[in-house]
Amino acid sequence: MISITKLLCDSDNFGDSLRYSSGSRGQVHGTVAGRGPVVVWNTTRTCNLKCIHCYSNSDHKKYEGELNTVEAKQFIEDLADFKVPVILFSGGEPLIRPDFFELVTYAKKFGIRSTVSTNGTLITGEVAQKLKAAGVGYVGISLDGIGENNDRFRGHQGAFEAALRGIRNCIAVGQRVGLRFTINRHNYQELNDIFDLVEKENIPRVCFYHLVYSGRGEEMIDQDISHAETRAALDLIIERTLDFHKRGLQKEILTVDNHADAVYLYLKLLKSDPARAEKVMELLQHNGGNRTGIAIGEVDWYGNVHPDQFTQNHTFGNVRERKFGEIWTDMTHPILAGLKDRKPLLKGRCASCRWLSICNGNFRARAEAVSGDFWESDPACYLTDEEIGIEA
Repeated sequence: MISITKLLCDSDNFGDSLRYSSGSRGQVHGTVAGRGPVVVWNTTRTCNLKCIHCYSNSDHKKYEGELNTVEAKQFIEDLADFKVPVILFSGGEPLIRPDFFELVTYAKKFGIRSTVSTNGTLITGEVAQKLKAAGVGYVGISLDGIGENNDRFRGHQGAFEAALRGIRNCIAVGQRVGLRFTINRHNYQELNDIFDLVEKENIPRVCFYHLVYSGRGEEMIDQDISHAETRAALDLIIERTLDFHKRGLQKEILTVDNHADAVYLYLKLLKSDPARAEKVMELLQHNGGNRTGIAIGEVDWYGNVHPDQFTQNHTFGNVRERKFGEIWTDMTHPILAGLKDRKPLLKGRCASCRWLSICNGNFRARAEAVSGDFWESDPACYLTDEEIGIEA
């Protein structure tokens, strides 16, 4: 996750302390010294929508064998023991889970910050108030287009208006909320419209996700945008972020799942504002690039531990059998051990890239989906050979 606002405008938001602190540099098992990773917990696979890019391949049906309330609370206690700073409650649709608010309250009791990733369609005014009262730190609501385009992508007519109502309901009660947008061939031309929506609806935060080929998303490899289109998308995101800042609009703009963005932004600043570029490089070196398997991990509905939510084909253990902290620090699994120090294992363009210290090999799930090799180059890296220091 790359804070465009932080890098361009030196903003200060909660997540920046985990991403760009000097204490984050060189960590092996967590976010900063003495802390575990951010844990994405897919609390249920059940969902009321059927999105065409869903990494968990969710559907509107009940899945047997999910962690029950007692097991879930023990899992939360184990995360607290490992000093996990944040749980991201995800799904499926996490608000479908009957004990959702009970578990969020339990996490708060142990000092863990709760955030929620949701499609937003179930957030009535009452639910928004309950989220606020439960102490949820942030609610991320997914939109993947404007109006009918979003509904087609989400597999449900009326999903756009329902999600927008969810955002409005959160804002109305003072619940911190933001928009999540996955860039793909069918919606990237609506980026300007999304920025307009963010301004019109007074939405304080937006995360632009690059497509990851996982779950049903594997079927969308040919629906990703080209490298040239990705560069144009980043140019627009940078331009609109700076425009918000110049006009005094307090918006947090982030991009997610492609660390080439950090290098691209740095190289642009190097030409236009070398002094700022120097400060940005320092922040990026603290961050260290992709930290899947280090500062972020995922636990699915069955209790299986994975590198992240997009890499569920690699499992390191199950929290029903061992504590999360024991699994996360066990170096006997070659993928988990490799992710802790992946640079010697990377192949292709990634292995030769001069920006490896601030990218860390980008996203392994995409590399494996396209090449079959977990350590191959990420095909979504849009930097040229010249930019990454490879001679023609």
